[in-house]
Amino acid sequence: MLVSAFRRVMRLYFRDIERVGTSPGPRTRGRVIVANHTNALIDPILVLTDAACEISPVAKSTLWSIPGLRWILDRAGAVPIVRRKDTPDKDSAANASAFEKIAEHLAGGGNILIFPEGTSHSAPHLAPLRTGAARMLLAAEQQAGTAPTFQAAGLEFDNRSDFRSRCLVLWGPVRRFAEIPGDPEERVRAATALMKDDLAELLVEGDTHEERLRVARVAELLANDDGDGSLETWSGIGRQVVLAQRALRDLDAAVIAQVGAHVDRYYGELERRGLVDAQIASGTRDIAADSTPPRWQQVALIPLAAAGLALYALPYFIPRYIARKHDDDAVSTVKLGAALLVYPIWMGGLVVGAFVLLPPPLSIAAAAIAITSPFAALRWLDAWYQRRRDPTSDDLARLARMRIAARTAIDEARSRLPT
Repeated sequence: MLVSAFRRVMRLYFRDIERVGTSPGPRTRGRVIVANHTNALIDPILVLTDAACEISPVAKSTLWSIPGLRWILDRAGAVPIVRRKDTPDKDSAANASAFEKIAEHLAGGGNILIFPEGTSHSAPHLAPLRTGAARMLLAAEQQAGTAPTFQAAGLEFDNRSDFRSRCLVLWGPVRRFAEIPGDPEERVRAATALMKDDLAELLVEGDTHEERLRVARVAELLANDDGDGSLETWSGIGRQVVLAQRALRDLDAAVIAQVGAHVDRYYGELERRGLVDAQIASGTRDIAADSTPPRWQQVALIPLAAAGLALYALPYFIPRYIARKHDDDAVSTVKLGAALLVYPIWMGGLVVGAFVLLPPPLSIAAAAIAITSPFAALRWLDAWYQRRRDPTSDDLARLARMRIAARTAIDEARSRLPT
C-alpha cells in the first residue's frame, strides 16, 4: 500500500515518467538493484515504484533520526547502514549484522536496492562505486539459497529540482553473480566493475558540467531533427554523442571546440529570447499543443483553476521556500516532503472550515472545490509553464541559420569519426 501511494505521488510530482528496458517483474527473487544517486530520497522512491516486485532499500543510518521518516523507512523494510563519513570512528564490524540480515534476505528470495556511489551528489558523472553491493551478493551466495542476481537502474532528469519536470528510468541487463569467476575478492572487484559499466551504459555523462550540458544540447538537436522530444530518445542519442566525443578527442580536439562554440552560441540566443530548440526545428510557434489540454478545456478549467490558485497559493510556495535553505541534491526531496505535510493539512483545514462556516449544500460544494481545485490548477499551470514565447519571423529566420551552422559543425565532426 505504501508503494502504491508513493507511485501516485511520483505521478503527481513529475509531469512525465518514461521507462527504458525491462524492470524487475513481480516474481523477481534474490536481486540487488544498483542505481546512480543524484536526487536524494527521490531516487529510491522512483526505483521502488517502477519495479513490480517488493524491494527493500539500503539507506544511511542517519535517515532514521529524521522525524516521520523513520516510520516510512521501517514500513518499506529499509536496512540502515552506518557510513564512515557519518561516523568516522565506527568499528569495522558495525555493519556486520546488517550485512548478515541482507544476505539472509537475498538468499530467502528478497530483493535489495542500493546506491553503490555511497552518497547523493550533483557531479556530471558517476562517483567511484563502493564494493558493498558486490559483497552482499557474495554473502547471499554463501547462504546457499536463491541464486543472487544484480541489475543496474539509471535515473535521468531534465530538471531534477523542479516540480512537474520529467524523469527517465533506465533498466540494464540482469547479471548472475554465479557467472563471475575468480576467488572471492576477484569476484567482488569484477562485479563492482560490471555494475559501473552497466550504469555508465545507461547514463549520459561528462567530465564537467559544461561538457555534459553540451552533450545534452547536441542530443536534443539530433532528437528534435528526428521529431522525437522524449527523454528516451534524448538519452540514447546522448550516449552515442559521448562515445563520439571521446573518439574525436583523441583525433582532433579542435573539432569538438568548434561544435561547442556553435552550439553554445545558438543555445545562448535561444535562452535570451525565451525560446526552445523544438520551435526552431519544427518552424512552429507553439510546441506544447500535443502535450497540453485543448484550448477549450483550458478555458473551461479557468474558474476551478483560479479557485485552486487562490486557495493554495500559500502552501504552493512554502515547500519552495523551505527547499532554498538546503543543498542542490536535496531540493526535490525537501519540496516533496514539505508538500506531503503541508497540502493535506491545508486541504483538511479548508474542508473543515467549509462545513463549519457554511450551511449545506454550500458547505458540500465548497468542500468539493477545496478538494478538486488544486488538481485543476496543476493541470492549468502545466499548460502555462509549457507555453513558449511566440518568435517573430525574423527570430525564426536568424535562429534557423544559427541552428544550421551548429548542425553543420556536428555533421562535420561525425564525418571525421572512424568507420
